[in-house]
Amino acid sequence: MVETGHHQHQHQPAPAVVGPPMFPSMALPTGPNWPPAEQLHQLQYCIHSNPSWHETVVLAFQHYIVMLGTTVLLANTLVSPMGGDAGDKARVIQTMLFMSGINTLLQTLIGTRLPTVMGVSFAYVLPVLSIIRDYNDGQFDSEKQRFRHTIRTVQGSLIISSFVNIILGYGQAWGNLIRIFSPIIVVPVVSLVSLGVFVRGFPLLANCVEIGLPMLILLIVSQQYLKHVHGISRISVILERYALLVCLAIIWAFAAILTVSGAYNNVSVATKQSCRTDRAFLISAAPWIRIPYPFQWGTPIFRAGHVFGMFGAAIVASAESTGVFFAASRLAGATAPPAHVFSRSVGLQGIGVLLEGIFGSITGNTASVENVGLLGLTRIGSRRVVQISTGFMIFFSIFGKFGAFFASIPLPIFGGIYCVLLGIVAAIGISFIQFANTNSMRNIYVLGVSLFLSLSIAQYFLSNTTRAGYGPVRTAGGWFNDILNTIFASAPLVATIVATILDNTLEPRHASKDRGLDWWKPFQHRDGDNRNAEFYGMPLRINGYLPTRFL
Repeated sequence: MVETGHHQHQHQPAPAVVGPPMFPSMALPTGPNWPPAEQLHQLQYCIHSNPSWHETVVLAFQHYIVMLGTTVLLANTLVSPMGGDAGDKARVIQTMLFMSGINTLLQTLIGTRLPTVMGVSFAYVLPVLSIIRDYNDGQFDSEKQRFRHTIRTVQGSLIISSFVNIILGYGQAWGNLIRIFSPIIVVPVVSLVSLGVFVRGFPLLANCVEIGLPMLILLIVSQQYLKHVHGISRISVILERYALLVCLAIIWAFAAILTVSGAYNNVSVATKQSCRTDRAFLISAAPWIRIPYPFQWGTPIFRAGHVFGMFGAAIVASAESTGVFFAASRLAGATAPPAHVFSRSVGLQGIGVLLEGIFGSITGNTASVENVGLLGLTRIGSRRVVQISTGFMIFFSIFGKFGAFFASIPLPIFGGIYCVLLGIVAAIGISFIQFANTNSMRNIYVLGVSLFLSLSIAQYFLSNTTRAGYGPVRTAGGWFNDILNTIFASAPLVATIVATILDNTLEPRHASKDRGLDWWKPFQHRDGDNRNAEFYGMPLRINGYLPTRFL
């Protein structure tokens, strides 16, 4: 047969290549994809929705109890080294509670307007210890005289250092810093506000493990697990919202039984102080009725070295509040606060420190991270609840015997509570990463280095600080030492410095989408998102009476 030109050979298909089975790329999405959520969807009440009045009052009392633990802890840390006795400690606690009530009310009305309690700040401990050292050389006739002289010097230093916050806030400097933030920076700042105070968790609990550990376990079981048990679903709402009060009452009664039964009769002095319910001596020492008033300890004393030493604490308190405000915005169902809101809140925080110096507190104020954790525990971010809690703070600061009764709760019980509340805030900080590219190696680098360095540096400064307040920086200038030791002992402030530098210098423009700036920028401007005015607008048309820089 002759082949013609039109004849075509039919090609046989090539045999299939036998090889290893093909697997999907690990870089491709294969599981569920959870879209970023600007607001948490499981909150029962958000910032401007309110529970019934009887629920509001009980929830507000919970906020008072939570902030009380930190207040008593700080008073225990400073009053005795200052030369004060149990009566002085009771009056100092009354003053701090009174000022917390005033500052919280101001902040929720004309500050950030977020449901945040303005409590005491541990950032001021090192400068106060420096003042105590200078007056601890036997130059006074009595401890009472030394206490009054020391607290008057603290007053003068607080008054002058308050202008650091006022200038940073109302001068717009702090708001301009917030404008260069991104979700990558917010993650370490918020998380380390909680993780940086881990000593208030299990280390505080372990001072009396037989009451602290049961508090922790009972709170977790009753608040998270019992509501799923068949047959008690009717009380699940009560357990979810009020488990903290119920568990505290049970463990406090248990601690009282151990005390009365003689379980702590033959133990060390430190164990008695931590475990017994009758070792605070606050109830007998506290006056029945006493209203804190300006210059109650005498005329403030101004010494340049001590004033400058407290400047670092003022900056640290501003950084701590910034992280707490970001966490509160998530747990209250609000959008991220705009930069101008941070400016006015830090400025108002400075006014609060000024008032605390005038009224005779021993420390400045900052936003309470524990109380923000309580928002997440109860899933109630109502602003009204926190505003009502100021009534309890002011009431118990005036009627001292009643306030001293609750102030005598053993601190390890609070340690068990803080283990849960601080953990919630740490997780909220991590949740901000959803708005950035979590698969970006550049972002992973910034986050990893910021988190590790912040914790590591702060821990180095804390572990090398003596009980007398001497830190690693020991030059001839005491005020210079106090500033640096205070700044670098604060994990949130170190995180702010490290994360801001790295995120804004490592290819910031090329990585703008990976950094989440497209989503983030509208919330950082006054009119960038129409919800900004809804959550952060001033009440009662105050906008028309104040200059823009104060809004």
